[in-house]
Amino acid sequence: MSFKAERFKRLKGQDFSGKTIAQSKQLFKDVLEDGIYGLCFSAYEEGQEPGVILSAEQVRRRLSIIAPHIKAVRSFSCIEGNELIPRIAKEEFGLKTMVGAWLGTDKDLIENEIEGLITLAQDGCVDIAAVGNEVLYRGDLSLDELLGYIARVKEALPDVTVGYVDAYYEFSVHPQLVEACDVVLANCYPFWEGCHIDYSLMHAQQMYFQAMAASQGKPIIITETGWPSQGESLGDAHPSWENALRYFLNMQKWTLENDIPIYYFSSFDESWKVGAEGDVGAFWGLWDKAEQLKF
Repeated sequence: MSFKAERFKRLKGQDFSGKTIAQSKQLFKDVLEDGIYGLCFSAYEEGQEPGVILSAEQVRRRLSIIAPHIKAVRSFSCIEGNELIPRIAKEEFGLKTMVGAWLGTDKDLIENEIEGLITLAQDGCVDIAAVGNEVLYRGDLSLDELLGYIARVKEALPDVTVGYVDAYYEFSVHPQLVEACDVVLANCYPFWEGCHIDYSLMHAQQMYFQAMAASQGKPIIITETGWPSQGESLGDAHPSWENALRYFLNMQKWTLENDIPIYYFSSFDESWKVGAEGDVGAFWGLWDKAEQLKF
């Protein structure tokens, strides 16, 4: 094999097409048993969606499923029972926490989220405070409004690492975001850019390195990445059990070898996300909606 062909093979990552289903499942089991860095977490059960008040029991049960396999967990909100996630994760399972305040268009809810995040951090439940998730991508707030909320949290929490989560390219477009944050929190999704699975690892790496180029030397964390196991294709990106497994294994191998913190999306399938993201929205979990491992 030529040097160029060998390099291309490496960049594509592992190809599992020659393995049996049993062999592929064993690879996944080995990775999970060895432990991964982190997962994006949802406590919403089938039939629930944001707006439902989460109970401590369901948060605890779902965390107990994933906790043996991770070092850190990421949550997305600080109200409606989501504030229980970092408390239970930290106090009962000893996990590191990235805690998000969800910033949308409702200013009253934003106030509740910000105050909830500050309270959790002051109580010692927050390792990284994420002030907003894809706010600029959705167009929910202006850049100046967002920077104001980040500054407010930083002032209230001088001893806590504070950042903002968005698509990797937003940090290139808005250097003010990087200046305002302690850490760059980048979402990297080859799937949502219509990338074929053969090139997905390369594209994810490019996304990461673009965020690094914009980071002004600050730490970078991949806060979301994943691949759906079912649903409609997007361009050359095709959801399938095999592709979801391949992407997971390749991303875990690359980030582990390069000491890159990564919060994989996601813990459990979420049926409520069908409306927001199309039918693929319901199938990003490592566990299905019945809390059974997919792979």
